[in-house]
Amino acid sequence: MADRRFLTLRKTIMFYICIGNFFLLFGCAKTEMVSEDNTVTNENIVSTTGTIVIETETQDAIQPSSDQPPEATPEYKIIMVGDVLLHTPVEESCLRPDGSYDYDSLFSHTKEEIAAADLALVNQEVIIGGADLGISGYPCFNADYSLCDSLVGAGFDIICHATNHAMDKGRAGLVNCAEYWRDEYPQITVLGIHDTADTSTSCGADPSIIELGDMRIAVLNYTYGTNGISLPADMPYAVDLLNEEQVAADIQRAEELADFTIVCPHWGTEYRLTSDASQEKWTKIFAENGADLILGTHPHVIEPIEWVTDEASEHEMLVYYSLGNFVNWTSGTGEGVANRMVGGMAEVTIMKNDHGEVEIADYGVKPMISHVASGPEGVTTYFLEDYPEEMRSFRRIRSFPENTVSICVIPYGEISGRQSRQTVTCLLQ
Repeated sequence: MADRRFLTLRKTIMFYICIGNFFLLFGCAKTEMVSEDNTVTNENIVSTTGTIVIETETQDAIQPSSDQPPEATPEYKIIMVGDVLLHTPVEESCLRPDGSYDYDSLFSHTKEEIAAADLALVNQEVIIGGADLGISGYPCFNADYSLCDSLVGAGFDIICHATNHAMDKGRAGLVNCAEYWRDEYPQITVLGIHDTADTSTSCGADPSIIELGDMRIAVLNYTYGTNGISLPADMPYAVDLLNEEQVAADIQRAEELADFTIVCPHWGTEYRLTSDASQEKWTKIFAENGADLILGTHPHVIEPIEWVTDEASEHEMLVYYSLGNFVNWTSGTGEGVANRMVGGMAEVTIMKNDHGEVEIADYGVKPMISHVASGPEGVTTYFLEDYPEEMRSFRRIRSFPENTVSICVIPYGEISGRQSRQTVTCLLQ
């Protein structure tokens, strides 16, 4: 992919979100004949003294070529969405009359596209410790086990659990979550948390490898911390933390085992629309060790997407600094709150080049919006292009200033170098 820089094909995607006035939504607008015996006849028509003489020359017909066109190189689409952040009103919207929980409504408008991807990842912001530990929202989150059912039903293949809320319910919450995933959905890859040492790279385990056709994809997931909650003394491996020595070793091992390495870091500064110094530091570490794709979360708002090149090796790496929230119901007030209601779904297509190396063939981002309304199944997420006009009057964000609209400006381009710009106006009422 080094020729991208020579051809100035580097592409940066940036969502700029600002606050304006009005509640409004705009979607984002010689003659040859073939004889019966399968021969070709060339007929030269000659006129002499009024007589037409037809001189016929016969040759074998051109047979269809036995050469088949070369098969298209297989391509695989990877998607990831941001934080599944279950504030109390989100939990209430998923509560059934019998006291059980059903989270399917959160994914009802996006699951078709999620399931269609060859590999679908999600940042599961809150721990899934089960109802026995108490379902709770901010500041110490916990979700019912049925959230696992809904995530699988939506089509996700990889669940990223390394977040600052991984220890919100202590050892019990983390162990409950890991056990439920292993017992009920062994086919799902769960990253970032461990109830046993044998799955942790810090204890000698290999990175998780996913096979897509004849490609081997390594996926790693880390968090900057756990909100000051210590890991259990006898489980120092419980959460994968951003430790420079460990991360470098993990990526290098992934590069030995796989054709393509994805890192999903939980990093950055909450509500900041640009990358911070810590993200820049870790981006350098990821690149110099050979990672290929970075899918970041935690800031709860969308941050830039750009190509980064390691100067020493000239290795190129695509970075999504933050995908924002997939779903949430913010309880904050003031300027910037609207930013949290808009997220993005990363879309990355990979393929093997002529040298047999896996590379990024295409990439982009699809804007999403959290729709929040009171009542059962009132909270859900739409792709912005599908957000219904009639839903505007039912949208509610608590403690939100009146007459507010968020403008999302999305510069993007094709890998061919063609540049374009799309502006969408998101209703945030």
